[in-house]
Amino acid sequence: MKLTNVLPRIQKNLQHADRTKPSRKLRASLALLAAAALLTAGCGSSSPSGAQKTFTYGTVAYGVSNENVGTNPHDTYVGWSTLRYGIGETLFRFNEAMELEPWLAKDYEQIDDNTVKINLRDDICFSNGKKVTGEAVKKCLEDLLAKHDRAPKELNIETITADGQSVTIRSKEKAPALLNSLSDPYGCIIDVEAGEHDKIVVGTGPYVATSVTDTEIDLEPNKNYWGEVKPKMDKVVVKSITDGDTLTMAMQNGEFDAVQGLPYASLDLFMGNDKYKVSQTDTSRIYQISFNFKNEALKDLRVRQAISMAVDKEGFTSVLLHGQGTPAVGPFPASMAFGDNAVHAVPYDKERAKELLKEAGYEDTDGDGYVDKDGKDLELRYLTYTSRQELPLLAESVQSGLKDIGIKLDVNATNNYKNFLKTGEYDLFSNAHVTAPTGDPEQYFTTYVRQGSPYNYGFYQSDEIESLGRELHDTFGAQNRARLAIQMEQRVLDDCAYIYASHLRMSFVMKKNVTGFAAHPSDYYEITPELSKE
Repeated sequence: MKLTNVLPRIQKNLQHADRTKPSRKLRASLALLAAAALLTAGCGSSSPSGAQKTFTYGTVAYGVSNENVGTNPHDTYVGWSTLRYGIGETLFRFNEAMELEPWLAKDYEQIDDNTVKINLRDDICFSNGKKVTGEAVKKCLEDLLAKHDRAPKELNIETITADGQSVTIRSKEKAPALLNSLSDPYGCIIDVEAGEHDKIVVGTGPYVATSVTDTEIDLEPNKNYWGEVKPKMDKVVVKSITDGDTLTMAMQNGEFDAVQGLPYASLDLFMGNDKYKVSQTDTSRIYQISFNFKNEALKDLRVRQAISMAVDKEGFTSVLLHGQGTPAVGPFPASMAFGDNAVHAVPYDKERAKELLKEAGYEDTDGDGYVDKDGKDLELRYLTYTSRQELPLLAESVQSGLKDIGIKLDVNATNNYKNFLKTGEYDLFSNAHVTAPTGDPEQYFTTYVRQGSPYNYGFYQSDEIESLGRELHDTFGAQNRARLAIQMEQRVLDDCAYIYASHLRMSFVMKKNVTGFAAHPSDYYEITPELSKE
């Protein structure tokens, strides 16, 4: 019954009690009832009207171009939304040092090089109340392997068997990084028997999705959440805002409680402002450029070297990114054992770049400012997308640098980039990617570098990379794996297959009353049960 209906009745009863002179006991009871009704009006609410405690979050990281619309982790990169927004959880998770620790799992036992037994917690239910058992996990992982584009190759699972609260996974080959890979967002455990309805699946996280569109996810607390800390918000609204200026103004106007992905030029409006709090962390997200080896000009190593030498990484990060990034050498940040401190790339040197182009037969013979060969200017097509604000800025920087060495660069920045990838209408492709989402280097190579990798957009091939990649796949021990990863990185850099421009520094801006909301180096775990508004 609504409070607006209850109070008039209580008041009427009290008035009637005045006329009929009831006992003191009755009058006391009616008064207590009125007081209780008033107290009920304030339960779980920040206002006497009983309004919901809602958290509104604006982000550039959700949308069709990011392949993460929906909540089904078995669909491309949708698992990032499942994990980020508190809908699903994985068997293991990463701490602040990117080290593995149990989550839905209780512990594990390495049976042999190919086999691991994972023991599950006994107190976890899906949001629909169904218990998470070994059989449920088995069905989830089998569905993942049947539907996902990357998981089958990365997990390389041969068999999965369930026994009560344990699941035993046997890989086709040695699997030293299996637990890391299972902690990728696609490893979120969902109830596959419940199916997917309106882009909504049943997970184990602190929140459940109630509505999902291409631009918004609405969440409510999971009443069956197993964690000691229960979700504190009555509702969470995640909105996709791809325009940085719109996101900035919305935060200033109080339309959001927190935002992620503000233009770097806008961060100064919130840093040091006592109305807001800012949470920042360095991540392994890289802004990279791949060369399309199907282009005849780019098959020449000297041309790729020249282009690489013309990219001003320092200027890009310090000026265009306002210092909110770190110039990159390779795909991994220096904080990792296999990161930038262990490898080297060609230097920024425009004069040497011009010499290399001349050695490759390219000179400006007609005085138009662009080098040519056999009567044809060296003109290249640069493809990128706009949902990551850094990518159009990188395109601007690269275009300027290549013009200085006589290369004409035609930039196509579009969120319809997939169609151009399919038709091959590009010579350089720039994108953003988290290179070590599982704290291990192998996934990056199997995703972007090795022959047949699903996102090897440049069609790069190297016998040395394939040999080292096979060895890495079979090698146990973090130090040994780091050593092999460094060799692979250096081969990619020596071949100038990629240009690694910058590592991202992630920034969350929030109102000062928001707590339990912090950037994590994995780029996951955004909406957590600790999230609250004081």
